[in-house]
Amino acid sequence: MTMTKAGLIKIVGEKIGFPAKESTEAVEQVFDILKETLEGGEKVKISGFGNFVVRQKRPRKGRNPKTGEKLEISGRRVVIFKPSHVLRTAVNKGIGSEVESAIQEQ
Repeated sequence: MTMTKAGLIKIVGEKIGFPAKESTEAVEQVFDILKETLEGGEKVKISGFGNFVVRQKRPRKGRNPKTGEKLEISGRRVVIFKPSHVLRTAVNKGIGSEVESAIQEQ
């Protein structure tokens, strides 16, 4: 299942006890702050979750796969997310033991 903004707003409202309007405003404010910070080229670090970093990609050569025509792909800024060790451990919880037991059975 995919987490949507509406789903996040609903969960915030349920967990904190905010009405839907206040939950919507809170979630929107958090996203606005994150967006403005990243637009300014700053790094966003959320302890226990991860880092959002803006990287500059250089222009590069490419080609149109349909026509084979060579073209220049312009440089641009991209947002990179690096999960924290805590998040990686939580996501992978139990996977290592499953792999180890599968190897031992062989």
